Amino acid sequence: MQIGSRRAVLNPHSGTGDHADYVERLLKGRGYAVERTDAPEAAVRLGREAGVDGVSELAVCGGDGTVNEVLCGLADSDALGDPTISVVPCGTANILAETLGVRDIGHGVELADGGPVREIDVGVAGGEPFIVSCIAGLPADASLAASSDLKSRFGTFAFVVTGVQEALGFDGIEIELSATVAGETETWEGEATCVLVGNARKFIEEGGQADMENGLFDVAIVDKMPAGNLVAEAVGHRVLGQETDGVTHIQASELTVSGPQPITFSRDGELVTHERLTLTNRERLLSLRVGPTYDSTPS
Repeated sequence: MQIGSRRAVLNPHSGTGDHADYVERLLKGRGYAVERTDAPEAAVRLGREAGVDGVSELAVCGGDGTVNEVLCGLADSDALGDPTISVVPCGTANILAETLGVRDIGHGVELADGGPVREIDVGVAGGEPFIVSCIAGLPADASLAASSDLKSRFGTFAFVVTGVQEALGFDGIEIELSATVAGETETWEGEATCVLVGNARKFIEEGGQADMENGLFDVAIVDKMPAGNLVAEAVGHRVLGQETDGVTHIQASELTVSGPQPITFSRDGELVTHERLTLTNRERLLSLRVGPTYDSTPS
């Protein structure tokens, strides 16, 4: 194990899987000790070790799932807010990197060598951290159905393909939702197509980036819609930013989602199942290096 103030966790299998040697060479040139993931959930272990060792600069090289695993490891060692995190985008979906204004691998490595730092909110769902989003319903089922082969062929479009396929047989989810909104409790109960909880992502009202520094989740609850091809079309319109009837939009500091049956959630791409899940927002906990296009106060 290499110990030092600068360490990198590199997933050599993320994305197209042809970046590992190139990324490692770039990071070593910037003084980073590079540790490659070699097994499922290895990034969790490496994140935990970085926290225990008191690493001050931690670069994560992979997609959103790799970032999530490293954050889980840091949380395990009670060090989530300690190191400054840099994201080097190497995954199929690099939503966080795009939100932070990190253009590509070279830009990510450059920022890891001294880019500006912002203090970013971290969501916690069932005791596990997430930074991009936590979703339940049709999108989570679609991500579960997207095979690795489909992802390699179509990239992020794989989730659109499987979303259409899943829509044909999706029955919706029965939920009860309770949220803390401006100090008051709001509730929602019924059948939903999906529940979208964004920390870095805003799902309606033009979509795009949510405010990651205000201590609030951007939450969209989409009512159950008719089965068939119209479901995929309707969800696509709603999720991609067209505010329509049948969507409840709130900004909440905390919420609980429960149902009579276990619900599958996608937490930054990691699939988990709960009958009851509480999500809390830990305001400005994580230090992240950002690019010049990052918007600290998106409209």
